[in-house]
Amino acid sequence: MTDHTMKKNPTSIPHSIWPADELRHAEKEAADSLGVTLYELMQRAGQAAFNVAREHYPQATHWLILCGPGNNGGDGYVIARLAIAAGINVTLLALESEKPSPEEASEARNAWLNAGGVIHAADSVWPENTDLIVDGLLGTGLSQAPRENVAALITRANAHPAPVIALDIPSGLMAQTGATPGAVIQAAHTVTFIALKPGLLTGKARDVVGMLHHDALGLEKWLAGQQTAISRFDASRLAQWLPPRRPTSNKGDHGKLVIVGGDHGTAGAIRMTGEGALRAGAGLVRVLTRIENISPIVTARPELMVHELTPQSLEESLDWADVVAIGPGLGQKEWGKKALQKVENCRKPMLWDADALNLLAINPDKRHNRILTPHPGEAARLLNCSVAEIESDRLLSAQRLVKRYGGVAVLKGAGTIVACESGALGIIDAGNAGMASGGMGDVLSGIISALLGQKLPPYDAAIAGCVAHGAAADRLAAQYGTRGMLATDLFDTLRRVVNPDVIDVEND
Repeated sequence: MTDHTMKKNPTSIPHSIWPADELRHAEKEAADSLGVTLYELMQRAGQAAFNVAREHYPQATHWLILCGPGNNGGDGYVIARLAIAAGINVTLLALESEKPSPEEASEARNAWLNAGGVIHAADSVWPENTDLIVDGLLGTGLSQAPRENVAALITRANAHPAPVIALDIPSGLMAQTGATPGAVIQAAHTVTFIALKPGLLTGKARDVVGMLHHDALGLEKWLAGQQTAISRFDASRLAQWLPPRRPTSNKGDHGKLVIVGGDHGTAGAIRMTGEGALRAGAGLVRVLTRIENISPIVTARPELMVHELTPQSLEESLDWADVVAIGPGLGQKEWGKKALQKVENCRKPMLWDADALNLLAINPDKRHNRILTPHPGEAARLLNCSVAEIESDRLLSAQRLVKRYGGVAVLKGAGTIVACESGALGIIDAGNAGMASGGMGDVLSGIISALLGQKLPPYDAAIAGCVAHGAAADRLAAQYGTRGMLATDLFDTLRRVVNPDVIDVEND
């Protein structure tokens, strides 16, 4: 079984992402501007997917192609024609619809028939020697769970030992949200056309997309002249945020950070946030916590300056610090509430996580100097809805957080979303399933806070922090695998990731 969570998307895929609805309209506009027909684009799409299939499965000799009634099915007909021309055995099953097919899909279907191809009913017997399945059932227009007849084909394809190549998007995966309201194809490879769609990178995408390939179908020039509000961010972008330091720089140049939290029994959370900040390059880090936590934290990481949290130490630290982080291990009792009440009016850049978010949900307010870093459960409390509602549209949920609370919102998960008040949206294309363990969020809070202290604007600090966090975990997973990864394991690899100039030299 392929571990899709370890599949790194190739560097060739673009960093711009198009909302699925906009892309459907843009496709025709782009084709018209370049004097290309939609049928020509369909032929290019089929050729691109055919090339991926041949490259990755050169020994496959009998392809089963599943075609829906729309343009996704039209791409399938093109692939089928190319395959038989190459001497490959093809069995094509087609779903019929009461609605007429799009003109270009009908043209592709007729070209298949004219080439001597046969169209089998969707419930036909599958050949026993099928060694590759091509999914052209449903495209990017899906708005609900697949109907029963489609779901039956999807389930059968998933149960078959042959690998699946999905055209544009795995059938059953929603292109805008990455949600899977019903049956969904589990692809080994997905070949997406023209531009990336958000649903390929967040929600349930990593479970079903497999290795993602992209082909702009010759529309690169037109796409380069367009602006999109959503961007993909991966480790290749770290150098733009983290240039080499000046040889004469000193600790005061790289930010003074105070971190508040660590109630009874949660010294580990605040310690991980502190060390995460140090490893991400913070100049000075002060931790305010319970008095019994001081000795173990200092023993574990003597570079942290650890003090008892008192009204006086908090007031002094807020004056001293460039950046304030609050929440890891804070608790929701009087001790934590009083600290948050003091911190909330601070005008310096802030990061709120964990119990600071749970307390914020009880007494909401809007701040423009604050980064919020909720996981889906905390986001659900902040928006007074269910976790299922959060996960059904992660981009919209992140935007709702910003609208209600201001500043920057980081909605964590597989395909973390970062949103800010300007309307910019980022999807983080880094990280893996090994990060599903306790303490990872505490480390992330430290990283983002450290980057705030190094003078990155809040949105950039959030994006860069999430990428560095995920990239550090990816380096670990590549060496050891995902199971058993601990949050503190990230510290050594994080130090390499936040020095991209050194990494580049190392990889030359």
